[in-house]
Amino acid sequence: VSVVESGGGLVEPGGSVTLSCKCSGVPFDEYHARWHRQTPGKERELVAFITGDGNNARIVDSVKGRFTISRDNDRDLVSLERNSLKPEDTAVYYCSVQGMSSHKEYWGRGTQVTVYS
Repeated sequence: VSVVESGGGLVEPGGSVTLSCKCSGVPFDEYHARWHRQTPGKERELVAFITGDGNNARIVDSVKGRFTISRDNDRDLVSLERNSLKPEDTAVYYCSVQGMSSHKEYWGRGTQVTVYS
């Protein structure tokens, strides 16, 4: 199983960046997907969740209205669109997928996003 994030980098405040997560080795539409983030010295926090069929999604209150999660099951991709970025959005962003039946969860290695002025 492979979970690989991409799209991180440097961005100015107010900017927009879309992160992508490519998953292989599992029947992707049978796996829920999540985006998480972690900053140094803090615990990893859940940012967004989407069901395997893509019909239900949740965004945490701290980023609601600015972040959107989506998925393309034909391409085994889950994306996190992030708008109106703030310096406090600086973090390593991780993608995870979890089997709806097995509940086994697989993680990517993360991608660093730095919002700077």
